[in-house]
Amino acid sequence: MGGGDKTRIRIGGKTILERVLARFEPQCAAVILNANGDPARFSDTGLPVVPDTVPGFAGPLAGILAGLDWTAAHAPAITDVASVPGDCPFLPGDLVARLSAAREAAGVPLACARSGDWRHPVVGLWPVALRQDLRKALVEEDMHKIETWTARHGIAVDDWPASPIDPFFNVNTPADAAEAERIAAQQCDL
Repeated sequence: MGGGDKTRIRIGGKTILERVLARFEPQCAAVILNANGDPARFSDTGLPVVPDTVPGFAGPLAGILAGLDWTAAHAPAITDVASVPGDCPFLPGDLVARLSAAREAAGVPLACARSGDWRHPVVGLWPVALRQDLRKALVEEDMHKIETWTARHGIAVDDWPASPIDPFFNVNTPADAAEAERIAAQQCDL
């Protein structure tokens, strides 16, 4: 994508980050951003910017752990953290409620989303109580694959239709950005 933060790409007159926050914030008691590098680049959001706490690039699980650690330290009454990637401009407005219901119905501690044939392991619901096990998996066991760690505890998968619009469509290329712009132009509420 030519460098820079994908979250700052404009889709339908708004940045992807603005779109993510508009959909996600109403579903959550609090929102933080997990980002490495200079946190000042997100100062306009007014949100806490939390870097990975595991050294090196440990992947998405390190971001999940950073969110769990921040929550335990700064919002101890919150028992679960919901996560979404910052490059999905069309997130569903009922994401957290559906993940919570799926997890409860399945009797397991974790939940993630699926659309069509694609599972989205970063779009998930994570109990803060599992943070020590996640830290151990990352630091001591060198485990970096989300599906490997979630299988250890049990995960419910909630399904969304992938059409007419995949709610977890992510922008990874200039062609994806153009497609997102086309979709946004056709959808008044996004």
